[in-house]
Order: sequence, then C-alpha cells, then structure tokens
Amino acid sequence: MDIRYSCNQRDFKRYTTEETRNEFLITGLYQADEVVAVYSHVDRMVTFGCMPVKETVSLDKGIDVWHNFGTHYILERREIGIFNIGGSGKITVDGTVYELNYKDCLYITMGAKEVLFSSDSADAPAKFYMVSAPAHCSYETRLIKIEDAAKKPLGAMETANKRTINQFIHPSVLKTCQLSMGMTCLEPGSVWNTMPAHTHERRMEIYTYFEIPEGNVVFHMMGEGNETRHIVMQNEEAVISPSWSIHSGAGTSNYTFIWAMGGENQEFDDMDTIPTTELR
Repeated sequence: MDIRYSCNQRDFKRYTTEETRNEFLITGLYQADEVVAVYSHVDRMVTFGCMPVKETVSLDKGIDVWHNFGTHYILERREIGIFNIGGSGKITVDGTVYELNYKDCLYITMGAKEVLFSSDSADAPAKFYMVSAPAHCSYETRLIKIEDAAKKPLGAMETANKRTINQFIHPSVLKTCQLSMGMTCLEPGSVWNTMPAHTHERRMEIYTYFEIPEGNVVFHMMGEGNETRHIVMQNEEAVISPSWSIHSGAGTSNYTFIWAMGGENQEFDDMDTIPTTELR
C-alpha cells in the first residue's frame, strides 16, 4: 500500500512539478487481478483500484490489513464507495452478489468482512474505482444504478461547462457516516469543471478523471486560490485534494470525473468560493 502523508499549503508553494505529482497524483490503479491502494493521511481516505480479469479478487489482496489499518479486516471501521468504470462485473459482499454495469455504484457500509470482485468477461474486464473513509456506525449496503442517481444539470455551452452532476452516495440518496461520492459528466464542447473554484476547510476531496479521449488530457487546478498550481492528468488517474486546495479542471476535450469527499460534515453548500478574477 502506498502511504501519502499530509502536505501543508506553505510547503506546497515550493514543490516542483515532480514533487507535486508524487504527493497528490494516483496512477496505475487498474492492474490485472490485483488491488492497488493509496492511503492518504488527509482525513485518512483510501483510494483503491481493482481490475479482475481471470480471477475473483478480494479487497484485501496484497494488503497487510493489521499493519495498515490496525483492524482484522479493512471495513471493520470503514465504509467504502465503489464505481465500475469498465465492463460489467460483480461484487460479492459477505455472500450477497451485486451486479454492476458501466457507471453503476455500490456503497458498502462498515462491518462487511468479505468483499470479492469479478468480471463477466476477461475480454472486457470491470474496473472498480473505490474510495474508503473511516466510519463510526453501520447503515445499509446499497447498489445505486446510474439511472437511479439524483441528477443535477448545471452550466451552459456558452461558458464551456454544460454538465450533469450525478449524486450517488449523497445525503439525498442514502445515509452514510461521512463518505459522499458522485459523478459529473461534461457535454461535448464543454471542458471546465468546478469553476468558480472553491475550497472547503472541513472536507477533503478526491477526483478521478475518465472518458478522456485518446491524445487528450485534463489540467487539474489545485493549491490556494492566490497561488495556484496544476497537474496534467491522463485517463483513469486520480488526484488528492486537501481541504486548503481548490480542485477544478479544464480538459482538451470533454470528460467525466468521479468526486469523493470526507471530513467533518456533508453540507455541500459549506464552501468558500473564490471569484474567478481573484485567482492567481
């Protein structure tokens, strides 16, 4: 497991491009029949990737659970949200099977002991993108299909940000301890997300970008509003955003991204917006 320690905004101002990427960028999430995990000390969020091809893969494969989590199994004191961004597949949670097609989501509550991943076809394997947060009580494990997500259209073609926010793991959809996750899909011709930019001191956020056409990239903006930086991101990469950092992006094409949040609250209006003309 890759461990990322917390970086403060003062030191971040002196980071090189390489240091910025090493600290915040998550790559190589989908390795055949393996689990890739990145543990961030920012609110102790963990990002996982799993691409089962020929095997049924357990969530804890290759992970020293006691050493990394101090628990007997990963979700003993954690909850997790899982999106499928590949071919159709299945997730088995303590014997119950959930079928996930492209862009479907599964929330697994604290206390699930065995989580297994499989693909319906080795030629088109599932790609399970996951984010886990610490939890203090159990709610209900639930499958949310893409068609059942709460949809919120925003933006306009004139400002190159016409998009639909799909809320999956969200207070309006289901109860969780602290984890919130959703998917934002940009229309063709739109490239901007989360602008005007904002921070939320009480929550951190993790983005993963996908559906980036071949030969294109997304410039992910981060840092304090008065001294911004960027990371150039490829398809199916993720990026960690501490509470003090903005998190927005502009692509050379339209794209889709999944956002995950954890922290003190789940109040989506609890943010400090920065006027675009004041960004530096």
